[in-house]
Amino acid sequence: MTTSLGDTAERMAMLPVDVPRDAVIVTRNLQRDYDMGGEVVHALRGVNVVIRKNEFVAVMGPSGSGKSTLMNLVGCLDSPTGGEYWLNGHRVSELGDDELARIRNKEIGFVFQTFNLLPRATALHNVELPLVYAGLGGRERRSQAADALARVGLQDRMQHRPNELSGGQRQRVAIARALVNQPSILLADEPTGNLDSGTSEEIMGLFEGLYRDGQTIVLVTHESDIAKHARRQVHLKDGRVERDFATAARA
Repeated sequence: MTTSLGDTAERMAMLPVDVPRDAVIVTRNLQRDYDMGGEVVHALRGVNVVIRKNEFVAVMGPSGSGKSTLMNLVGCLDSPTGGEYWLNGHRVSELGDDELARIRNKEIGFVFQTFNLLPRATALHNVELPLVYAGLGGRERRSQAADALARVGLQDRMQHRPNELSGGQRQRVAIARALVNQPSILLADEPTGNLDSGTSEEIMGLFEGLYRDGQTIVLVTHESDIAKHARRQVHLKDGRVERDFATAARA
């Protein structure tokens, strides 16, 4: 199989015929089993989900429901045991580790609960890092990183280090870093888990603004108040989709 990313329109044409042409995430009977000392744990038992461009989706479920496993597969951090997965037209369920890494770095922006910032680096340099790995020159890196920080309202904090920023500001830096490569999807795993309720609302307001600007967002959370910011909720239970429904738009 070629590792070329290819033309987007050509790739999207390879999706199953019954899938919308603007589908960014498509899973078909997605399965993931783990061998736990001779006992097989069925973490995902055949998940079928389609997420279209510019959707804002919250994935929910109790501990053990499979939501973390699903996010690892959607984020190309793991490979399925069975079934199929397409990401922006790439049939990633068939790819090897190197190909997965290339597509992950190009197509997905990650936001984590713990921020994962370099403590001695400025906000600007933290946001630059994905562009360093992509091989961009210094001037272009700084320009794109500055634009991403401005997009999250931190244009006046670019030279501050994480210990000089509040928790909410640190998460904004992490979101800017996730956006700097202009990914197909923004994948946020419990992004408000380390924040107080007021700051959580601010961060979710930022996600809503990014969604209105056209960003596709998949949010993992166990908090119903956070999930209500999304426009759709997918609830998992025992490795299967239990409910999938639209959420009323917030005023």
